[in-house]
Amino acid sequence: MAYLVVATLLALHSATAQRTSLPAPRANLTVTNAKTSLTLLYQNNLNASDENNHVGALLLDAVPEYSAAASACAALNEQLLSRETLAEYEQDIAYQLAYQGYAGYFGVEDGFYVDGGVFTVGGGNASSSSSSSTALPVLCTQSANNGSSSAPPANGSYVTLEAADNTFVGYRNKKSFRFLGIPYADTPSRWKYASLYSGTGETLQASSYGAQCAQGSSGSEDCLFLNVQTPYIPKAGSRENLRPVMFWIHGGGFTGGTGADPVSDGGDLASKEDLVVVSINYRLSTLGFLAIPGTDIKGNYGIADQIVALDWVVANIAAFGGDPERITIAGESAGAGSVRALLGSPRAAGKFQGAIALSNLGGGVTLGLDGDYGTTYSSYYTINQSYTAAGPQIFTAANCTSSTLTTQIACLEKLPALQLVSLPTVARYVVQDGTYVNTPNLILTASPSTNSTNSTTAHVPVIFGTTANDGASFSNFPPANITTHAEGLQHALSINATWAANIIASTLFPFSNSSHNLTLDSFNVSQRIATDKTFRCVDQATVYAGSFSSAPVFPAAYYYEFTRTTGGYDPNHLGGPADNDPNNPYFRLHGADLPWVFGTLGKAQMRDEEDLWSVQLVSSLFASFVRAGDPNPGERELRVRGYERVLEGVRRAGRWRGVGESGEEEEEEGHVVRLLDWPGGSRGWVDVEQCEWLGYGLRYYLDGGA
Repeated sequence: MAYLVVATLLALHSATAQRTSLPAPRANLTVTNAKTSLTLLYQNNLNASDENNHVGALLLDAVPEYSAAASACAALNEQLLSRETLAEYEQDIAYQLAYQGYAGYFGVEDGFYVDGGVFTVGGGNASSSSSSSTALPVLCTQSANNGSSSAPPANGSYVTLEAADNTFVGYRNKKSFRFLGIPYADTPSRWKYASLYSGTGETLQASSYGAQCAQGSSGSEDCLFLNVQTPYIPKAGSRENLRPVMFWIHGGGFTGGTGADPVSDGGDLASKEDLVVVSINYRLSTLGFLAIPGTDIKGNYGIADQIVALDWVVANIAAFGGDPERITIAGESAGAGSVRALLGSPRAAGKFQGAIALSNLGGGVTLGLDGDYGTTYSSYYTINQSYTAAGPQIFTAANCTSSTLTTQIACLEKLPALQLVSLPTVARYVVQDGTYVNTPNLILTASPSTNSTNSTTAHVPVIFGTTANDGASFSNFPPANITTHAEGLQHALSINATWAANIIASTLFPFSNSSHNLTLDSFNVSQRIATDKTFRCVDQATVYAGSFSSAPVFPAAYYYEFTRTTGGYDPNHLGGPADNDPNNPYFRLHGADLPWVFGTLGKAQMRDEEDLWSVQLVSSLFASFVRAGDPNPGERELRVRGYERVLEGVRRAGRWRGVGESGEEEEEEGHVVRLLDWPGGSRGWVDVEQCEWLGYGLRYYLDGGA
């Protein structure tokens, strides 16, 4: 096999040589990158039940001779990697080092200093012995072996680095270096746009998450924090070997969510895929999106926060090992809606090089549902429209109803944050504020009907897609006492009898009656309609227009559908497949894709070995896109890293082809949608005729839709 790793230990001292005695770990010993880069090696197969069978290591820059290697490890509160560890975990370590050579981070031909000798990797032959005066990189133990994102820092695991004129104290666990709760902006004033964090000369503790933004019964207005998980910290002042960055924006309907959600923790991606993962908080609900006509309260404070966080990352992520010129923004649900807004925001232009939108919402104005929940995530209200939808209701519920708008606002400003975001009506709409968002929708064509050009949309590669049954999370399960399918549709979709009859008459959404269960059969149809009208149709139309307009907006676009998931947003308590067997029917719900993208599917959720294989595969596909704007990992890299199961999946499923890759619209019908499963495959556009009937056909944007 190409790049097969062979490892040998070449003794530099006699068998009776004394090993260096190191002190026991101390909680207050903090590691710095002042003299060396720090690379955390861990062969992560994403199998949570198998973690005890794998060990990590720390890789340091070259020291001039062997005698300096032990003290280099001691400065990390670690020891030189032992012969015993190398022998027991030889394959893990060898794969990791081979990848370091493949990526060009380290020269591997001459080997690495370890306890008592040199560990050598090569292309099939052991290299000759190195003398003790040869400058070689150093392999140290990695004793911070807890891989849980919720575990506190282990003794001796703290790491400091300098960035943004401050010192950040993070820590390492088994999978990554972690810097949590970093303030990227000053504490924001209510309904004022945030500014970059201005503190300097400070030592900032970054070993625990900052407060989430106010939502429900918890959170704070002082919440503009971000988190960094990285496999690599460069030597202070160096910009060598920087890794690609995934900039994650959480979902939650613009009313909830946090960058500290364990399902989107970046540690697994950092170790498995050699990426830097950044996750952020941003202001939510009325604190993040209130807009009032005729005032300076113009909304989009949450969107503006995201851009400030991007500014911080562009300016400072190199100190954490990330490449500021290879940033991919990514988000799910409202996070995907944020990605969509940032794609068209003048203030975000040039600050990212790729975009991933998981389950972006939109459409929804059909079926007599003007103002349907999904509409405003892709079509933006004016300030007046946003205020009409939420403003007076907020003032009334807050009892801020004095005679003048000025005094009403002053009253609202005094309301406690948690009370404000818990009112019956809240502001949650991206609006056309004229600065951060200045178009009614994302401009996807250069058509004269848009009165604009595609230059307002970021010209970057994109991925869009949905879970197979996203709409099941936004449909109501009909009661057991319904007597007709029409009645079931009315309950499930909250529509009137006329529209229920129209759906049935269209014959486009047939009832299968396969379960002989009227309520379930009605729900099966309604969730398909909800998936189409709120997710699938608008997202397919987005990448179609962005790829096939006369001046294509996206240089590359990829589309997917998740057909294997577990969990997700389940208000109807639908549960999983019968007998927990993923081969049985079940709903692929909204948000159930996140463990696949981040590789965080725990052992309790793992149903069979194909769940694990598909998580390994899918996380590699998305990580490949973050690395190169193309979700097709190279076979040689997969072999070098020992990712044989991913390689098998890539070969069996075939290339994930881009929308418009052939340049011919009609050629895209058979293989444009990547099915994410094990091993998965591809198919043509989904529910094309149904989307056309719902008002959001493939050519919706090309034909002037907005």
